[in-house]
Amino acid sequence: VQLQASGGGLVQAGASLRLSCTASGVTFTNTHMGWFRQAPGKEREFVGRVSATGTSTILLNSATGRFTISRDNAKNTAYLQMNSLEPEDTAVYYCAAGLGLRTAWGSGYDYWGQGTQVTVSS
Repeated sequence: VQLQASGGGLVQAGASLRLSCTASGVTFTNTHMGWFRQAPGKEREFVGRVSATGTSTILLNSATGRFTISRDNAKNTAYLQMNSLEPEDTAVYYCAAGLGLRTAWGSGYDYWGQGTQVTVSS
């Protein structure tokens, strides 16, 4: 199983970025997809999850209203659309895949991508 995350970069506060995560070697339509982030010196943080069917999404409170998680099962790809970015959003963002209900709470992920750096300048 491989998860390839992309789309990170250096942007100014208020800008938008869309991260993509393309999966291979997994039955994508059975797999819940999550996004996490880890800022320097901090623990990894669960950002949110989109269910296998795409009908259910969960987002971190601080991301609600600014971030959107979606997926395109025809492309085996999940997305994290980030708007109104803030310097506090600076982190390495990881996508992850899992099968169980615990993925809704940020656990039970079996596969991880390599991470993509997002840096937001003030």
